Amino acid sequence: MIALKILLLAIVQGAAELLPVSSSAHVIVTEKLLGLDPVSPEMTLLLVMLHTGTMFAVIVYFWKTWKEKYFYSRQVFFPFAKNILIATAFTGGVGLLLKFIIEKIFLRNVPHAEVELLFGNMILIGVSLFMVGLLIIYSGKKKRNSKDPASLGLKESSWIGIIQGLCLPFRGFSRSGATISMGLNLGLGKVQAEEFSFALAVVLTPPVIVREILRLLKTQSASLTHIPSLFTLFYPSLLGMVCSFLSGIVALKLLSHLLDRGYWHTFGYYCLTASCVVFTLHFWLGI
Repeated sequence: MIALKILLLAIVQGAAELLPVSSSAHVIVTEKLLGLDPVSPEMTLLLVMLHTGTMFAVIVYFWKTWKEKYFYSRQVFFPFAKNILIATAFTGGVGLLLKFIIEKIFLRNVPHAEVELLFGNMILIGVSLFMVGLLIIYSGKKKRNSKDPASLGLKESSWIGIIQGLCLPFRGFSRSGATISMGLNLGLGKVQAEEFSFALAVVLTPPVIVREILRLLKTQSASLTHIPSLFTLFYPSLLGMVCSFLSGIVALKLLSHLLDRGYWHTFGYYCLTASCVVFTLHFWLGI
């Protein structure tokens, strides 16, 4: 893979990841247009490492706010951390259940079936984009009965974790779009829903990275002592991670600006349009 392709994928990832429009769908479609295989271990690792770059962008962007709001005392930090753990536990449970159902039931006749085989399915991407678009529009248009936002508790954390788990196997079902929308539907304030969603992303990303690294090493039969081979495998992903970090910072500023001014629903219309584009590329151009 040449550096120009990596740069392009990183820009797409960084711009789309921190906007609720499904970066995975955008990257996978871009990979297909570039003639790359999105279900190969190298590509799934690259996608995860691009997520890593945007994860660091999230930490840098929100660190001052998190420090002022949640890290200044134990009384504030522990309830927030508890909600993060609850949501992550539900995400893991739902994700593992979906992985079992997909691999053991829907892909039972496929040799060496892995949930990653779904990542390149354009029809599934298009449907997922359409569904999350409707969810975003609904949450953005929904009238709030009270000016006082709800508090983040067990119920809110659980439901946000559940919908995040539903996003894991379905590229196109935007994680940030779904979790922020769920938070808004549960009555959370816009800022709180956004901060909690991206805090969950920081927790979720590292185990996914480890899984994809192990998957790549297993497929390539690489040895941990074979430094040249490891460098060849990982340097494209590391380069992409740096580029996605830079574009992610810009995307976060745009998201906060639009969310604060009540334009959340516009991302839903974008997802519906993107869904139509995906279906067009698949059925007319055979991508």
